[in-house]
Amino acid sequence: MDKLFTIKFKNGNETITTRATENDFFRLDIVDTGSRYTVTLVPKQTFEMVDFFVEFPYCFAENDKFFGNGYQSWTKSKEWTADEIMPGCIKLSNISEFTKGIARKTSDEWIVKYSEIPGEFHSHCYTYVRNGENVKLWGSLNEKTGYTIFKVKMNENRFYFCKDLLGKVITEPWQIFDIVYFEGGYEEVFDNYFALWKMPETRHGTMSGYTSWYNYFQKIDENIILRDLDGLDPYKDQVSIFQIDDGYETFIGDWLDPNPAKFPNGMKYIADKIHDKGYKAGIWLAPFNCQRVSRMAKEHPDWLILDDNGKPMVGCIAWGGAYTFDIYNENVRAYLKEVFDVVLNDWGYDMVKLDFLYSQCIKPRHGKCRGEIMCDAMAFLRECVGDKLFLGCGVPIGPALGVVDACRISCDVDLTYKGQFYSRIQVSNEMLSARSAINNSIFRRHLNGRAWMNDPDVFFLRKDNLTFTDEQKYLLGKVNNLCGTVLFVSDNAGDYDASASRLLKKFFEKTDEKIISAEYINKDVITVETEKDGNRSRFTFNLAKGKFIEGENWKEYFC
Repeated sequence: MDKLFTIKFKNGNETITTRATENDFFRLDIVDTGSRYTVTLVPKQTFEMVDFFVEFPYCFAENDKFFGNGYQSWTKSKEWTADEIMPGCIKLSNISEFTKGIARKTSDEWIVKYSEIPGEFHSHCYTYVRNGENVKLWGSLNEKTGYTIFKVKMNENRFYFCKDLLGKVITEPWQIFDIVYFEGGYEEVFDNYFALWKMPETRHGTMSGYTSWYNYFQKIDENIILRDLDGLDPYKDQVSIFQIDDGYETFIGDWLDPNPAKFPNGMKYIADKIHDKGYKAGIWLAPFNCQRVSRMAKEHPDWLILDDNGKPMVGCIAWGGAYTFDIYNENVRAYLKEVFDVVLNDWGYDMVKLDFLYSQCIKPRHGKCRGEIMCDAMAFLRECVGDKLFLGCGVPIGPALGVVDACRISCDVDLTYKGQFYSRIQVSNEMLSARSAINNSIFRRHLNGRAWMNDPDVFFLRKDNLTFTDEQKYLLGKVNNLCGTVLFVSDNAGDYDASASRLLKKFFEKTDEKIISAEYINKDVITVETEKDGNRSRFTFNLAKGKFIEGENWKEYFC
């Protein structure tokens, strides 16, 4: 089919827009076999890119659904129909531009514009159009040269391949697209696509256990951690890993300064206690970030990414706003290598959960585009982690492929099922809530065991410090077990009653039940068809309410 190019680039202070495939600045080498589409830009002189996309006609059928893969771990991902609107960040008129900018930190609104017109959607790295059981998948095989974004205008029958190249200085041949196309059943097309990626063998594994975040948040200490560690004793046969989350460090960024008041015996002592139980020891870091009050920020301001005004850039909204280390600074690289060496070798942790990684590539710099920066950052982290386990979180999906062993595929759950008020008014597509996490787990299930071990975030079984019904707890646990292989709780299991105890054992044992299909019946109701031992069954639930409509006898597990 005919493809129409739009290329924007800078020649000095002038921005030039062209549709030509060859001019005085470059030529495009294009290969289109029908199943693979590659475009390489060959420069004739040096220039800086602004934008690049190609559009072509595509006849959308009446019942087509377009899959929008979210930008990063937390971003909403689902199948969209032509009458729906893909919302962006909050647009309320009484919200300041500063607040909007903060909300956008986690999102792709730095990269792509949300039109908020029915039928206009986009997807990162790969996408598919599904009609019944027939699936047509397009997927990028090269995100190292910039983010690949698929856009559609379903009601205008238009399809777009886009590349985020803002800030890229072109000095040598640069592959813009390497896109493959497959058509077939859902499982078939994803098997074919991910077979072309080089993935860690650990993607076939499982991890079940504990993470400290969703009960105490930063208010952890040695006594709490060791108490909850002991609380898992009745479930030793089901537990493989115990992970310490945020709160052990004095300040974000000062990773080798554990808080002596909270962890007087240090972090090696905790890892040793975990190993004594026979579990792997995991620990959380946000390796690219540092709080404004941190020792690193005060002592090494030259390590930080600067904004357009020459001031340290706020890379994420957590901890009152945190700065971001620049990985192209050799002193930063040396510091982070030391951090990982201490954490993994001296302290003895077996897995690192690395969070808020998207902050590294918000701003194009050093003649590099965002996707290129993020891929460089992920390769550097993999080098630092070595053969230990790498759980990615808050990470753009494309650059994580082939790098991480496990990855969060949903937003954070919340201590109330529907999430806080800011989740319900659509501050961004990354806001925390169990209902959003369940949506993502279902519609990113294809990543599990192909790209990595899916981490759908925690499920809850405790009674205190939580606003969930028993039915909502069961729904979250069931979906996690169906769609993920990183199966964590944040509860003190030592307080469990008989019902919670039975359910923990059920959800920690990875099921061999498989999802055959899943789709929205309406905006709130999802129906899921599964298969186990050759037998098919179906359950339907109201996602907004966290209530089963049919097909699941959840009450039998509660006494």
